[in-house]
Amino acid sequence: MKSAVYLLSIAVIALGLYAFDVKEENKQLQQAIHAQYTNSLSNASEKLSYLQRSVAQSLLFQDEKALQNELDNIWRTSNELRSSISGLPLNPDVANQWLRYIGKIGDEAKRASTNGDYETWQSKMKVVNKNLEQLTDEWAVATAQFYENDGNFDKWQQVAKTELEESPFKNLASNLKTYTEKDFPLTTSESDWLKKRDLKHIRDREITKDEAIQVLEKLVPGIEDATYTVSKSKDDAPYPFYHIQFVKGSRVGYADITVKGGHLISFLSERPVQPDKNITQEKVKELVQQFIDRAGYDDLALVEMRENHEAWHIHLARVAGKHNAFVYPDGVQLKVSKDSGELLGLNAMEYVQRENINENQPVVPIDWKQFFRPNTVVEEERFIYTENEAYELRLCYEVIARFSDNINQTYRVVVDTENHDVIKVEQLP
Repeated sequence: MKSAVYLLSIAVIALGLYAFDVKEENKQLQQAIHAQYTNSLSNASEKLSYLQRSVAQSLLFQDEKALQNELDNIWRTSNELRSSISGLPLNPDVANQWLRYIGKIGDEAKRASTNGDYETWQSKMKVVNKNLEQLTDEWAVATAQFYENDGNFDKWQQVAKTELEESPFKNLASNLKTYTEKDFPLTTSESDWLKKRDLKHIRDREITKDEAIQVLEKLVPGIEDATYTVSKSKDDAPYPFYHIQFVKGSRVGYADITVKGGHLISFLSERPVQPDKNITQEKVKELVQQFIDRAGYDDLALVEMRENHEAWHIHLARVAGKHNAFVYPDGVQLKVSKDSGELLGLNAMEYVQRENINENQPVVPIDWKQFFRPNTVVEEERFIYTENEAYELRLCYEVIARFSDNINQTYRVVVDTENHDVIKVEQLP
């Protein structure tokens, strides 16, 4: 009995010491987080004030050198401020609005600095300067709550919730949204991108849950007669879809199918793979083509195939236009088992979103011998459509080029066909 009491006492003491250690570790962790957030908040407030002053000062100068200096400061400060704000426990809506607004100011400064279009910059910034000054004052008032709460982040998170009437961030968030929409309205390309993301272009009739299952069984015959559980997306989803979960023997998986039109946008199946049984690459291509035919993807072409020990990863892209160009944003990614060629995964969201291409974009020929350094060998060239930094879909040359030397490194280079801007340079393995 004494031994039991002794052992119990030891256990209680040990648990007490453990709880004390955990409490101390949690306290130290909270102190570390407090220091991190305090530093980020101080940096953000300092950078915001500096950004506002730089924007105001840029309206003073006509001298190109002086104005160029302010534009460089604005572009650099906007990037630093975005980084500081990203590290704060802000309401996501407030954070996203801040990041877009500040990013737009930096983008405009970079554009004016590069193009020398100072009049357009100063014309736009007359309004932005006034609004940014007000936002800076509101930021100072709202973030003062952080210091008043002595680093209590439970209270801070309550303060940062913009839906609360007493939150100082409520007015800031409202003004941010208003100023962002007025000062930097969405460009046509950005608006089109949002519409594609939300599948606004689909005009097909709505299908039922049973019809969604029929679509899935047609595309993936191996799961016929499976046990299904079907649910519908939430009301606040960007677009309505059916989420289908299935079980058949050792196969377990899910699929997402749009309510409008019954378009398969994602699929995943898990089952044991037999590593000692592989079919040929040609057989995999044949089975993939059969799937494409069943799905009605009559405008897709194979871009690349990569393999690991159990599956092939296949990238397809839509081919369109008078140049038979690969439309990279309209891609389909497949995962196919190596033992049987069965479909294990699919992502067709980009294909369903479907881009509108500009077939009238000029194609200005390029002399690759003049474009690249000597000893560069162009091994492959084709037309593609891809997006630039402004979400604009551009017709481009895609070139596989190899620099002929001891290293023999190969690159993928994407160049705009009209203005010859280099959109992307990628070193290939």
